[in-house]
Amino acid sequence: LVEPYVAYGYPSLKSVKDLLYKRGFGKVNKQRLPISDNSVVEGVLGKFGIICVEDLIHEVFTVGPHFKEAANFIWPLKLTSPKGRFGRKLL
Repeated sequence: LVEPYVAYGYPSLKSVKDLLYKRGFGKVNKQRLPISDNSVVEGVLGKFGIICVEDLIHEVFTVGPHFKEAANFIWPLKLTSPKGRFGRKLL
């Protein structure tokens, strides 16, 4: 019943990497900044040993010891619906 609307299961490393590089934003002083370079990540998460975007991806994918801090740094992802799939159904 909900198969076409819900995705479930474990994400692959490629999908996590693509999401963070394409749509990833970080919280810096309660502001939404794009995760475009390593200085943004290092400035906030450097004290936890996460100094670059690849370290952030690894921490999120493997649910490492500082997952809570890494997940709190990442702004909620804004996704769009697939093109041409979720149209309105007329009754």
